[in-house]
Amino acid sequence: MRSIGFALKGALLLLKTEASIKVQFFIGILMTALGFYYEISSIEWILQIIAIGLVMGIEGLNTAVEKIADYIQPEFDLKIGFIKDISAGAVMIVSIAATIIGFIIYIPKIFNL
Repeated sequence: MRSIGFALKGALLLLKTEASIKVQFFIGILMTALGFYYEISSIEWILQIIAIGLVMGIEGLNTAVEKIADYIQPEFDLKIGFIKDISAGAVMIVSIAATIIGFIIYIPKIFNL
């Protein structure tokens, strides 16, 4: 039970303190509303939930990597920058995949294809 409490605390801290996760959370809420509006199928819901969860989860890991890197080396360092860039790249990869999933689900519905 304590672990669940720590995890919830971490999720709330992430939402309260990180601008990028706030944007992603808003997009997740928007996509959820669109899912109800367009009455997407169960499979589409599963894919959408996985996509939203992956983007937000990887963003959380990216934030953790950045915080650890800043703690270890507060001054500019090329190696730390490399690590941070890789972490940010992981977020970009899942964000692109999530966007593609969104297009596959919603373009046919929006344009009645």
